[in-house]
Amino acid sequence: MADRIVALVRKEFLHLLRDPRLLGFAFVVPVVNLLLFGYAINLTVEHVPTVVLDQANDRPSREFVSALVNSGIFELTRPATGPADVRATIDRGDARIGIIIPADFARLLERGQDAPVQVLVDGSDPLTAQATLYAMVALGESQSSQSLANRLAHLGVGRSTAIDLRPFVLYNPSMASVNFMLPGLIGLVLQLETVILISASIVDERENGTLEQLIVLPIRPIELMVGKITPYVVIAFGNLLLVIATSGFWFRVAFAGSLVLLLFLSTIFLFSALGLGLLVSTVSETRGQATQLAIFLMIPAMLLTGFVFPRETMPLPLHDLGFLIPMTYYLEILRGIMLKGVGLDVLWGDVWPMALLGFALFGLSVTRFRRQLG
Repeated sequence: MADRIVALVRKEFLHLLRDPRLLGFAFVVPVVNLLLFGYAINLTVEHVPTVVLDQANDRPSREFVSALVNSGIFELTRPATGPADVRATIDRGDARIGIIIPADFARLLERGQDAPVQVLVDGSDPLTAQATLYAMVALGESQSSQSLANRLAHLGVGRSTAIDLRPFVLYNPSMASVNFMLPGLIGLVLQLETVILISASIVDERENGTLEQLIVLPIRPIELMVGKITPYVVIAFGNLLLVIATSGFWFRVAFAGSLVLLLFLSTIFLFSALGLGLLVSTVSETRGQATQLAIFLMIPAMLLTGFVFPRETMPLPLHDLGFLIPMTYYLEILRGIMLKGVGLDVLWGDVWPMALLGFALFGLSVTRFRRQLG
């Protein structure tokens, strides 16, 4: 019996050594997952893009801004030109926090009055919004206010003054996590289902021998691809509408923007998902391999795109790697339309790189697929 078991074990090891894909999943995937989870998951909020409108531009206001920067939590993007510019910068996603310091900031402090500072917070990401609000309040009370009060005490100011922070949460006033997660889930579900369905369908055709039968039919490769892809495009849009309806009617997530614009931009994003599905089918021999590879490709989409964790907290190489994933831009588009209600003029900075990456990925996959058909 021991000889039979040894022979069977030897056979299985030989099978593993002859299958590089299986070996890759056995040894490479755990290491990659460990690195991605270890570096990408960082719940410490820091380097949050912040836009400041300093209408006072005097020593007290500059001390206040310096205290924010020195905390390491806030990172100034650029000075704003006006209140409308602060809001537009947050709408575009170039900043998460907007700070407006009034022109009479120092004068109010010198009079012994509290100086109001307006703080606009992007509430579409509750984790970042809550953390920055807490940090802003703490810094305003412990650092900026105290240092200013001490300085003014030498000038004879009788009472301790303070900076009166007045936060206003945009887009998601209740900072409910469901409003942040559901738009991201729409993108994740749309990509995952499309990749799995299209790759599994083509691999099944190859395993069953029916793909060769389709090839010998009097149709061109492009016609075969369009015929195979079209049903899954219809299914993807059906699921997109179903998920949007469910998020609105069941979870009460308000849809602030244009549904037509979202469907149009989702069509562009779908090219990357279809391309990814075709690419998976060209490197997979079985349905199981295709499914495993599709799920593995979802891990970067979950960790590096801002789906759950703020990209600002990631190390620079992983942060930059996210720019090569089409879903990074699609999530900004989903949250921009659904939560912020912005239009194409604001979203254009995310639309064109998503389209470029999507069409490039689709073109590469189609080329590989046509070579296999040939």
